[in-house]
Amino acid sequence: MSLNTLFENGFTPVHAMLLASVFLAVVVVELGYIVMSPNENNKKRINRRMAIGDGKEKMSQKNILVQLRKERGLDENGMLVMPMKSLNQLILRSGLTLGLKKLGLYYAIYLAVMTVGVFIYWKSPTFSAIAFPIYTFLLPYFWLKRKANKKTAAFGAQLADAIDLITRSLKAGHPVPVAISMVAREMADPIGTEFGLVVDEVTYGSDLVTALNNLHDRVDLPDLPLLISSISIQSTTGGNLREILEGLSLVVRDRFKMKRKIRAISAEGRMSAMFLSAMPIMLFFALQFIVPGYYTEIWDETLTWYYLGGLGFWMTLGNLLILKMVSFKF
Repeated sequence: MSLNTLFENGFTPVHAMLLASVFLAVVVVELGYIVMSPNENNKKRINRRMAIGDGKEKMSQKNILVQLRKERGLDENGMLVMPMKSLNQLILRSGLTLGLKKLGLYYAIYLAVMTVGVFIYWKSPTFSAIAFPIYTFLLPYFWLKRKANKKTAAFGAQLADAIDLITRSLKAGHPVPVAISMVAREMADPIGTEFGLVVDEVTYGSDLVTALNNLHDRVDLPDLPLLISSISIQSTTGGNLREILEGLSLVVRDRFKMKRKIRAISAEGRMSAMFLSAMPIMLFFALQFIVPGYYTEIWDETLTWYYLGGLGFWMTLGNLLILKMVSFKF
């Protein structure tokens, strides 16, 4: 098919620029990943904390702790630094290791590219103004939320094995901090680095319970307070921590299995919600790409925006109802 045929069928230079922008964006992301990804020696390390410690530049354990904190959006003392504490907490729990400055730079680049792309494609100040809060706030928020949920799920999948490792270390006669350091040395991320931060905080003056509470701030997992409470109670009143942790491991495994069962049973409802929500949006963009002038005559009609607002409201309500039906908390 020749270029003349494409342009005769409604393929405009704007579409060509959009496709070229997408291609360039993919190339830039791939190059950025290659440049910024850890080298092969660090990839062989079991978790990021150990990779930093075994890097080309030997760092003290305190400097490693400070670097890991700053990468996650904390200051050198482990405190949140952003004025918006909830956003800072979400960045912390997402597991991103870019640091706030680099993350802010990437966000500014993303914002500039999206603003220019939306305005060039739609050529409508009204639509650009409507789309602005969506790609400026909603999309980054849901992206961070998704990464935080994935990290929490991965941490939860490793927690029972970590408790078993602590239990075996206690059986061998090691104290609790040494048993926790075994998790930091022997297990992969995310749990390896998170428990490594606990060990480093205890090493440099924090008590164990406070360090574990800081871990819970970084990883909002419902099963984690069970471990923290067990260790806290044992440290104040005594008792056989090994037996407590053995029972806790069984509880965590049973809860994890139940969650996986519920997720499998509710998969049909979640897929239905995703398909029903995505289908009208995909059809809209497909029509815009195939026949760019299909909706031209209705954008200036006030009634159009009332209809779109009503459709958005009912779609959101339907998704919330489906989400309520497939969500189980226990």
